Amino acid sequence: QVQLVESGGGLVDVGDSLRLSCEVSSNIFSSHTVGWFRQPPGKEREFVAVIFRSTHTYYSDSAKGRFAISKNNVNNMVYLQMDTLSPEDTAVYYCAAGRPILSAIHNPDMYYYWGQGTQVTVSS
Repeated sequence: QVQLVESGGGLVDVGDSLRLSCEVSSNIFSSHTVGWFRQPPGKEREFVAVIFRSTHTYYSDSAKGRFAISKNNVNNMVYLQMDTLSPEDTAVYYCAAGRPILSAIHNPDMYYYWGQGTQVTVSS
């Protein structure tokens, strides 16, 4: 069974940090690229970060320098460490698995499997 389960969201203050976790079923973790997307209120889903099986990582411009994606191959977990949070980071955050080529990592359609999402709210 394919499953991605996010956790770690919550309500934080401006400048705080938060770490999101995504538990990925083993049959997906070993063979797919995993990314994080987010959907701010009233906006479309947008790319945040991705980690390939090779452990290469890529970030959106807004995430670069503040967020870090990582994975643990022992427990099939993918993490998103978010620092220096601002109200603009308020969104539902999703982890997703797929096999995107590098030029298409930003495209949600390239990811086949999605979690249910976790809410992150940054209060000013």
